[in-house]
Amino acid sequence: MIDQFRTVYRGGTGEIVEKKSRFIATVRLVESEEEALSCLEALRKKYWDARHNCFVYIIGENQETVRCSDDGEPSGTAGRPMLDVVQGAGLRNVLVVVTRYFGGTLLGTGGLVRAYSQAVQEGLANSVLIDEICGVRLLIETDYNGIGKIQYLLGQRGIPILESEYTDQVKIRVLVPKTEVDRLCAEITEGTNGKAKLEKEEELYFAQNDGELIFGDALTQYKNLEAEELG
Repeated sequence: MIDQFRTVYRGGTGEIVEKKSRFIATVRLVESEEEALSCLEALRKKYWDARHNCFVYIIGENQETVRCSDDGEPSGTAGRPMLDVVQGAGLRNVLVVVTRYFGGTLLGTGGLVRAYSQAVQEGLANSVLIDEICGVRLLIETDYNGIGKIQYLLGQRGIPILESEYTDQVKIRVLVPKTEVDRLCAEITEGTNGKAKLEKEEELYFAQNDGELIFGDALTQYKNLEAEELG
């Protein structure tokens, strides 16, 4: 798991018109090439009467799979410019399809490059993008004397408490960025004079959107809904 990558939380669409040609960009979260191809096929059916459905997809945290297509447009005028925009945004696990309805006027090489690039930018602007961070779910057990210090340290770092349990001891679970977990554990150990018990339970990705903590299935909650919309 890499420390951080940018991806799609909720896909969107964007449209531009250039000399009466319509360029409709559709952005979707996809986590495998199979998902990307399935979504692409659904969009081709939706826009069955369009002249072109050019696409780009990037799969994998380390961009293991990268594909783009001009879909009949002059070579290098659609797929590659679209890929440049998506890679420039630092996105992973994303499919972008730009559907073109020809307006009767040729745009030329430069015009096509600009139009497809701008369509992708419009689609991304209408999507919700998030930074997924590799984190560690940490279980902390302490006595009542230590909880105040621990809460202070967590507050300093902006680390949310997922759940808490107050009995004869206090148990709390937190989600800590992997890059910060060792330092935080050292600070808690020092701050409680070694009385706190710390257990690293699981590594997982999480993100924040409008102050909301997102992890687990919630990271992909919109994907199936968007697939259903395409039929």
